[in-house]
Amino acid sequence: MIKSDLVWRIRQQNPHLHHKDVEKIVDAIFDEITASLARGERIELRGFGAFSIKVREARTGRNPKTGALVQVPKRAASPLQDGAGNEGAAQSARRVNRRGGGGHRE
Repeated sequence: MIKSDLVWRIRQQNPHLHHKDVEKIVDAIFDEITASLARGERIELRGFGAFSIKVREARTGRNPKTGALVQVPKRAASPLQDGAGNEGAAQSARRVNRRGGGGHRE
């Protein structure tokens, strides 16, 4: 799902809201999540999951094609940890996507 799909779905569920207002709401939510992660805070959306910054230290890796040693730099990632009630949702989504299910575009 991309942001425009999310805006479209929220708009369909709330026809009293204008499209631009829904876009502003979605942007505000994503902006706050991004800012909180930048401050090093943990984001928890009950029933959905949690985001937190995980620092991966620099290490020596190997190029799988050539076998040559390469330096992998330190980096930060913000993986999503599934929340309660979301078990199996990712696997179900993968099955649907393989069959061609998708967004609202027709």
